[in-house]
Amino acid sequence: MDILALLLMGLVFVASLVIQGGLQATFARFSRVANSRGLTGAQVARAILDAHGLTHVRVEPVPGALTDHYDPHAKAVRLSEPNYASPSLAALAVAAHEVGHAVQDAHGYTWLRVRASLWPAASLGTNLGPILVVGGLMLGAIGLAKLGLYLYLAVALFQLVTLPVEFDASRRALEFLRRMGFLSQQEMAPARRVLTWAALTYVAALASSLATILYYASLLMGRREE
Repeated sequence: MDILALLLMGLVFVASLVIQGGLQATFARFSRVANSRGLTGAQVARAILDAHGLTHVRVEPVPGALTDHYDPHAKAVRLSEPNYASPSLAALAVAAHEVGHAVQDAHGYTWLRVRASLWPAASLGTNLGPILVVGGLMLGAIGLAKLGLYLYLAVALFQLVTLPVEFDASRRALEFLRRMGFLSQQEMAPARRVLTWAALTYVAALASSLATILYYASLLMGRREE
């Protein structure tokens, strides 16, 4: 069972690398293609927010690449500096996606609220779960190892709930870009490709967590049989 779990983890790891490579290649390609209207990511984010009555939500640049996110506490859409100032197709897709999260927040989107409620447990599971599993196994404290496994289950649950949140934000983004005329029909396909590859990274993260859980569970089962 341990060998099968390790094999699965290896396959998931390889798949994750492929997905990350696909995202980076797609993003790099369409980061070099400007949209026909010459609008930047920041301008499009601001326009979509204002069109939905979210004038209080700020649009801010943040350092780094692909560090784009929506902060529900600060009510701010934060775009990585390249996407903030860039008129590329990739920048507009990412900006619209993050605004999608702001609109979810404003409308009380159920899965966004569920994900927020799971965050404390998922954070604890990420930081403490593996330590308790490994430490418990080393000390022969099976109960402690099981506790670590349960905590890590919260990580997988958080990632599972993240999927509808991210896919819905991408769906909203494409609708914003199309309906508000920011991208032409020909430009929509590249934007969809960027968002599809980005969404696959969340699928890969869930698969990785599930494979890790299976591996931890196989270790616990093997220790019980000894």
